[in-house]
Amino acid sequence: MAKKILMLAGDFVEDYEIMVPYQALLSVGCEVDVVCPGKKKGEIIATAIHDFVGFQTYAELRGHNFQLNQTFENINLEDYAGLYICGGRAPEYIRLNEGVLLATKYFFDKNLPVAAICHGIQVLTAAEVLKGRTLTAYPAVGPDIKLAGGVYKEIAADAAITDGNLTTSPAWPGHPAILKEFYKLLNIKIG
Repeated sequence: MAKKILMLAGDFVEDYEIMVPYQALLSVGCEVDVVCPGKKKGEIIATAIHDFVGFQTYAELRGHNFQLNQTFENINLEDYAGLYICGGRAPEYIRLNEGVLLATKYFFDKNLPVAAICHGIQVLTAAEVLKGRTLTAYPAVGPDIKLAGGVYKEIAADAAITDGNLTTSPAWPGHPAILKEFYKLLNIKIG
């Protein structure tokens, strides 16, 4: 039976940070339900491409459209083996949704696998699930982790940190590392 993953996203999710893990999880046989609070199955979310082009921070360009395949308000958390939280700008506003915070807490309460990348960690800080945890994020989210009681580690953008049921990476170059760790947490063996 395929493992079912809940993926949290929203408008202006980082393009790579939704497309790559979604397709990679499908390629290893997972079912992936991508949801956005307030939007229904079949509706579109906009993605954004974040890139460094000479400014002190990333520039944001319009990315692809992504069609949601499930309605957030209709999900049953007990159906899912793990949670994947995408990055980009979406986390800063979806974390304001009480249902998103309750869903996130559910995965931690049940000690189920959770992966979060880049700004996706903002959902974790708002859900108050980081006390005593060691993790990483996009560097601008580091102070939020500390304020939420976590231990922030600045690591290479292509790396990941796993602490218990949680794996995190600072940005999309870390997809191979975070996905490898998420597969381990999900007990998915490849090759």
